[in-house]
This record gives sequence, C-alpha cells and structure tokens, in this order.
Amino acid sequence: MMNVFNAAPDGIQTAPHDMRIVAAGYQVAVREVDLTRVRDKESLMLAFLRGLALTQTFGHNWDALFDVLTDPESRPPRFALVLCDYDHFRKRQVKLNAELEAVLLDAQREVMAAGRQLWVLAEEPESDPRRW
Repeated sequence: MMNVFNAAPDGIQTAPHDMRIVAAGYQVAVREVDLTRVRDKESLMLAFLRGLALTQTFGHNWDALFDVLTDPESRPPRFALVLCDYDHFRKRQVKLNAELEAVLLDAQREVMAAGRQLWVLAEEPESDPRRW
C-alpha cells in the first residue's frame, strides 16, 4: 500500500497502520479526534476541542472549526487530523457527517492554497470479533 504522506492530501483517506511512527518519519504532526461517543453537533465540537487541545474560547461551530484547522499560527505546516471510529460515525450521523466533511475538505483546500498540508485520515478500531 502506498504511504499516504508520499502524496498531497486528497480528501478523507485511510490512516496508515503505525500512524504516529509513519507520520514522524515524514515530519507530520498528528492529532486524533475520537468520534466514538458523538451523538450531536455539540458532542462533535467537544470531541474536536479535546482532540485538538483547544481552549474553552473555541466557538463550537463550523466556522470556528474551519478557522482552527486553517490557522497557520496554531497548526504546523504538515498536519494530519485522524478521525477515530470514523466509519461508524459516518453511518450513525449521516447529516452531521456531511456537514463535517464539507468543513474538513474546505479547510484542506484552503491550507493547500497557502502552501501547507492537512491530511484528514479515517482510522478504524482494530477488528473486534464481539461486534459481529
């Protein structure tokens, strides 16, 4: 499988195994946002608040999330946002996911236009046989 960091970010991509080791080798900073317990927009914003280590001044809305992701002062030039349990979230929260994807992909384009890189990576939990 090709390494995701060998190419420019392109939409929401699958996170590589040994993510942090691979990212370190490419000098990509990584932050994880756990979507497991997201039930609504507010809990989604709280997941980003925790995952991105934001302050309580974070606006808890789509514009604030876009601003945080595209701010060159708060994000390194090579940055990977890892969405944990993304596939389950996407199936559970169809409308919320559509809104989230729009913001993430707009942010990705904006960051690339500024000569920086934002990977949006979907990470799935290891297969749990109890789920089946």
